[in-house]
Amino acid sequence: MTIEDKVQKVEALFDRLEIEVSAFKSATHLYCNTGCGKCCSTPDIDASPLEFLPWAFHLFLNGKAEETLMLINNSTTKNCLLYRPLSVLEYHKGNCSNYRYRGLICRLFGYAANTDKYGKLRLATCKIIKEQQQENFNAAEESILKGQYVPIFTDYYMQLAQIDLRMGVILLPINEALKIAIEEVLHYYAYRPFPGGLENIA
Repeated sequence: MTIEDKVQKVEALFDRLEIEVSAFKSATHLYCNTGCGKCCSTPDIDASPLEFLPWAFHLFLNGKAEETLMLINNSTTKNCLLYRPLSVLEYHKGNCSNYRYRGLICRLFGYAANTDKYGKLRLATCKIIKEQQQENFNAAEESILKGQYVPIFTDYYMQLAQIDLRMGVILLPINEALKIAIEEVLHYYAYRPFPGGLENIA
């Protein structure tokens, strides 16, 4: 399977998830606070390289893959390279510098569920939502137990792995995942022509 095919399949998976998350938000009235970057500013986020393949491909098409790879290699922080805090003093407020190409973990957290040790679905969301939107959060949990559809982490990661088992099944610190995604694209095109018809996709 070509890199282009993999990117299209990952993006199709993300598009399906976007529809499901939007429906879940509408049903539960849960939302992220505007400008909050608390979960993005956590240094121990794990992700798979495959979920950032569309981002890496986008960088490659725009001539920024090698430059970004150098930036990752020279970085000493464990925080996600794509996260942009408002300031040093307000590090938990900020946004993603490339929101359109954010990973699967970024899309799932807050609006998807994990299975607990009793086999019940539990919404995986942040402390801020749980505390500041307590009524809606509790109602959402009850609704899920009664059959309300919610995206499930393991289901989506299984679907991701079906696109490319090697890159989709491993979970790494997020910047390592970003790095491997870029390297995968650069290695693929090292001895292949630039993808046809995509020269001016910027």
